Amino acid sequence: MSAPKGGAASRGEDGARQQGSTASGSSRRRLLMYGGTGLAAALVGGGVAWWRLAPTAASDRAVNILYAQTLEGLDGRSYPFQQWRGRRLVVNFWATWCPPCVDEMPELDMLHQEFANTAQFVGIGIDSAANMRKFVEKVPVGYPLLIAGNVGTELARELGNASGGLPYTVVIDEKGAVIHQYSGRIKPDTLRGVLRPA
Repeated sequence: MSAPKGGAASRGEDGARQQGSTASGSSRRRLLMYGGTGLAAALVGGGVAWWRLAPTAASDRAVNILYAQTLEGLDGRSYPFQQWRGRRLVVNFWATWCPPCVDEMPELDMLHQEFANTAQFVGIGIDSAANMRKFVEKVPVGYPLLIAGNVGTELARELGNASGGLPYTVVIDEKGAVIHQYSGRIKPDTLRGVLRPA
């Protein structure tokens, strides 16, 4: 006796579904494998990027190099860093062509006003005097902005900015020790916590 036609068709459809489901399961496994590999690569890449961009420890020698500098300010005066020895010092390396640098300037100025009695803020421009002057016409800043050009890049590297990225901020305590380094745009609350007396 022969099987009903509908049964054979049904078995054929079931077999096709099983093959489709096997192919689809195989595709899913392949996608999961590729996705997992991609995620692992992204995590490794992020870790390497963090490692390369993370500040390195700044030595006493680096702080002494900074204190030995005298840079010209936008106001035409000379600013010897030695004058700030014994005071908490916030040094921000920036440039007018760096969007996060420009974005954080009002926040740094606000913190400068808040901690005017306990900390000295200084902006070291890795830029031309002309560009910096145009910038402060639009965004006035109450702390000294000093013109350093390429010397600023070297100073930032000495102070732990191995990647050379901007902005880069360093806090030096009253004893001349680097107590905080930050690559990228500052977080005002983090910096406020560093500047508050213990």
